[in-house]
Amino acid sequence: MTTIVHDTSEAVQLCPEYNLYLKPIAKMTVSVALPQLKMPGKSISNWEVMERLKSMVQPEQFSSLRISKSTMDFIRFEGEVENKGIVKSFLAKLDGKSIKLSGFTDILKVRAAENKVDFPTRHDWDSFFRDAKDMNETVPGERPDTIHLEGLPCKWFAMKDSSSDRPSESVLKAVFESFGKIRNVDIPMLDPYREEMTGKNFNTFSFGGHLNFEGYVQYEDHTGFVKAMDTLRGMKLMYKGDDGKAVACGVKVNFDTTKHLSDSSLKKRQQERLKLQELERQREEQKRRQKEEEERRKEEERYVAILEEEEKEKRREEKLRRREQKLKEREEKRNQKKVKKQQEEEQKKLHLKIATEERKLLLAQRNLESIRLIAELLSRAKALKQQQLEQEKAELARQQKAELARLQQLEDRRRQQEAELRRVEGEKARALELQRKERELRDRLLGNLLKKSTNADRQEEEDPGFSAESPNNPVAAAPSVTGVRQENKPRKQEKPSRDDERRGQRERRRSREFSSSRHGRGDQTQNRSRGKSHGHRSGRTRSRSRSGRRQSRSGRRCSHERSRSHRRSGSRRSRGRRSQGSHGRSHRYSHGQSSSSSSKSSSSRSRSRSKSRSSSRGRRRSSYSRSGRH
Repeated sequence: MTTIVHDTSEAVQLCPEYNLYLKPIAKMTVSVALPQLKMPGKSISNWEVMERLKSMVQPEQFSSLRISKSTMDFIRFEGEVENKGIVKSFLAKLDGKSIKLSGFTDILKVRAAENKVDFPTRHDWDSFFRDAKDMNETVPGERPDTIHLEGLPCKWFAMKDSSSDRPSESVLKAVFESFGKIRNVDIPMLDPYREEMTGKNFNTFSFGGHLNFEGYVQYEDHTGFVKAMDTLRGMKLMYKGDDGKAVACGVKVNFDTTKHLSDSSLKKRQQERLKLQELERQREEQKRRQKEEEERRKEEERYVAILEEEEKEKRREEKLRRREQKLKEREEKRNQKKVKKQQEEEQKKLHLKIATEERKLLLAQRNLESIRLIAELLSRAKALKQQQLEQEKAELARQQKAELARLQQLEDRRRQQEAELRRVEGEKARALELQRKERELRDRLLGNLLKKSTNADRQEEEDPGFSAESPNNPVAAAPSVTGVRQENKPRKQEKPSRDDERRGQRERRRSREFSSSRHGRGDQTQNRSRGKSHGHRSGRTRSRSRSGRRQSRSGRRCSHERSRSHRRSGSRRSRGRRSQGSHGRSHRYSHGQSSSSSSKSSSSRSRSRSKSRSSSRGRRRSSYSRSGRH
């Protein structure tokens, strides 16, 4: 009998791999003394007495309460509780108490006591094996080493991956191997010949509907057997599922008294199994022969039935043939009459058909003449339409040739502009190279002059008697030369400086126009290659950003050169005040002239940039309008 367990605190692990535990049995016996029934026809309800007992132990509850014996004098109940620790509280609530039933004046006395577990002791198996004459304690199976288990649920001892609920010997061995090394296990219900050997049915069902089985576990030594018996005493088997729910089942445990797993018993069962297998094979052979004989007999009966059926079929066919012959003769006479009538009707239909065909022929001739007339008219209209199409094609070809000629002219003009731009780029590169060389030469001359002036100042400070006009001064000749150069330099540079400035401005203007036109053409070709996805605005903004970056770079370069020239001129002024006043003035004049020329050149550059930008925009718009017309 399996019961649901709500409190598993007292459970002890037996085999955690298969979720099997041992739980102490907490049972008690409750006896209720019945009074003498004086009135006939009156009886005491066992169910009412049971409900009164359950109400007496409230708030606690029995996990199970059943009637073990019922007589006219008393009713004996067997109750079970969750834990063994609360048995005493149950006994205190029940023992010596009384029950008053409705309809009875007498009181029922209640007696309760803890149930003693029916389990074999060590004295029992020692005395049994000592007194048994057919037992030999030196032979396995004939000594106290085998446990006989009854009432084990099949589902708890089945393989985990198996779909069936049949128990497995390997699972049984793994569960009980915790007490000691096992020599052999046996589950009789797994042997198909065991029932025929012993005449006993091993497939038993418990009260809960679960299939139970019995098994034998034989240990190699006596200590494992003793440990297992001591552990299983007063215990029941509990299974805890994966969902946390626990179910307990009472198992009957006893030592083996039948030499079930001794070598002689095993050998005897093996011989009986072989005999049964041979008998089964003979039975199967006999069944096979009987089946073949039955099939042969059925085949002969079937063949006789077929022959009889064929004979009947022949007689039936002959009868049908004679009947059909008579019907055929009647049908022929009837058909002859029908044929005559049909021939007359066909003659009439033929004459009528000839008349209708002649009428159809006449109508077809008229339709053919009308179709020829319509075909002639359509052919003339088609020829006229063909002429118009040829004229349109000729006009379209002429327009395409004109367009190709115009595109060729545009391509030639673009190539000429590219050649002109390449020429301007070469001139610009030469002009830039000349400017760079001129700048290097100017910086070198200024450095030499500064070195000479600083040397002269240092000698004057060191030797006050040393004069610049003395013949012993090695730098005395230098001022005259430099003075002559400085005096002659403005006269020589006055006119050429303006010409050089104008030439430089023209070259810079051409280079800017060339760069702006080149950027415009690059943006135009880039916009053409990109197509509709980018548009003309991206090329225009890119060219503006590039020109802006160039202007910012040129402005930074000019400001940097201007600040350097200011610093140099300031140092030259401070030194030239002591030594050469005229040299400082000429230098300041030349510096002012260069700064004014640089400012003029920067303004002319900005004007030329704006002109080139506007011209490149005009060219872009014209090219866009041409491409849109194409």
